Amino acid sequence: MGDGLNILLVEDNLLNQRIVTFSLKKYNHDVIIANNGIEAIDKFREYKFDVILMDIMMPVMDGLEATAKIREIENSDHIAKRTPIIALTANTMDNDRDKCISYGMDDFMAKPFDIEKLKSIFSELKIPV
Repeated sequence: MGDGLNILLVEDNLLNQRIVTFSLKKYNHDVIIANNGIEAIDKFREYKFDVILMDIMMPVMDGLEATAKIREIENSDHIAKRTPIIALTANTMDNDRDKCISYGMDDFMAKPFDIEKLKSIFSELKIPV
């Protein structure tokens, strides 16, 4: 992998996958894509990620359930460093943000994707850009 962050992008929409991946690769970040929550869990078990960008509404398993499962894995495996998970969603009501946080996400970002907003979130979470 490159000299940037190792990022898991969990997103079922192909256009969104392309936009986010293109934006992140400009900063030398490596992006691995999961199309749903089940794939996200499998990839989380297989690779080490610096951050996870998690869509909420997906087929097979949504982002909330996938986040809860990832947090269970981290706890059961006694993983010392919790992987930051940032919600990517079109749902932007205050209670949507609260729900994401209650499932174990670290922050919340509304779609459409905005690299400057993501960089700001990374800064707040002390994730090196």
